[in-house]
Amino acid sequence: MIEGLKRFTVQMVAGANVATIALMLLVGYSGHLNPAGSPWLTNAGLTFPAFILANLGFLIFWLVCKPKYALIAVAGFVVCYQPMRAYVPLNVPMSAPEGSIKVLSYNVWYYGGFEETEGVNPIIRYIADSEADIVCLQEAWPSEREQAQIDSLIHPRYPYRDSVRYNDSGVLAIYSRFPVKYKEKIDYTSKGNLSCAFTLDIEGEDVVVINNHLETTGLSMEDKAQFKEMVKGDMRRDSARMASRRLIDKLGEASRIRAPQARAVARYIRKHAYQSIICVGDFNDGPLSYAHRIVSDGLTDCYIASGNGPGISYHHSGFYVRIDNILCSDDWTPYGCKVDRQIKQSDHYPIYCWLKKRSKP
Repeated sequence: MIEGLKRFTVQMVAGANVATIALMLLVGYSGHLNPAGSPWLTNAGLTFPAFILANLGFLIFWLVCKPKYALIAVAGFVVCYQPMRAYVPLNVPMSAPEGSIKVLSYNVWYYGGFEETEGVNPIIRYIADSEADIVCLQEAWPSEREQAQIDSLIHPRYPYRDSVRYNDSGVLAIYSRFPVKYKEKIDYTSKGNLSCAFTLDIEGEDVVVINNHLETTGLSMEDKAQFKEMVKGDMRRDSARMASRRLIDKLGEASRIRAPQARAVARYIRKHAYQSIICVGDFNDGPLSYAHRIVSDGLTDCYIASGNGPGISYHHSGFYVRIDNILCSDDWTPYGCKVDRQIKQSDHYPIYCWLKKRSKP
């Protein structure tokens, strides 16, 4: 009787483990679904860490209770290796070689969410002290006071700079130690988001630097506050159900709008594939998303290639995910890509990486 119950329990747990792996596989490759046809499922990648933790829990359980069954959980990690590496990469740290350039991308959230600070704005100070060779900013609309600090602290360090504006929210800026030859806005439909390609002269070679701020999630401050309440368990069940449905609908709609924007950027990259390309910015979508997959096709994701850990770049209102990226063409080798969590004034952390030009054969 007891032995039969034990066998039944093992079979049930094994079945649950297999089901978890199947869902982890589905979620891990959800970015292959077009949001136009399945907007809800395309955001499933945001839940991927939960499945990693669940399968890890099964692995620990099997190792303690039935070691030979641990192969089920191990097999799950093996079949989901690619999405796991995309979400939580692990790389051997390597120092950037001499001659590398440092690229910094930062959604500055209007230099701190419209809150005036005493003294020098910490975000402006951070950029000025970053020692980056190329700085790409999103939501870079300064106040008059902040503009004066930019003029005095950032401009002397970066002789070449440019920006493009769509409206009060759609502002992209670039600061560079290399000449900015010209710029070209990438055409797509949006109420306030945009992408722009800046062509830089880096040691005599044209390098296309694409700065992106793809469609925002569309969540209001109230939506984000309610999500935070749900995460903490401070919301009644019926209210949580309604709020979660509204959040899923809004995220799905944003993904649907973002998809053609990502395709427009990808088309631009393919059109200029003969040139050296660095593509950065706030994609407003996770590392397993449709937008990330489409834009990064044919490019190297510098964080996946040289970073470590989840690299959470958005950290506001209970949402914690890497949505800021640095990508490069295969004529560059990335080193030490990192999301810098030491500055918290924006709702994003900055991401930076060193790039070294590969020797021509």
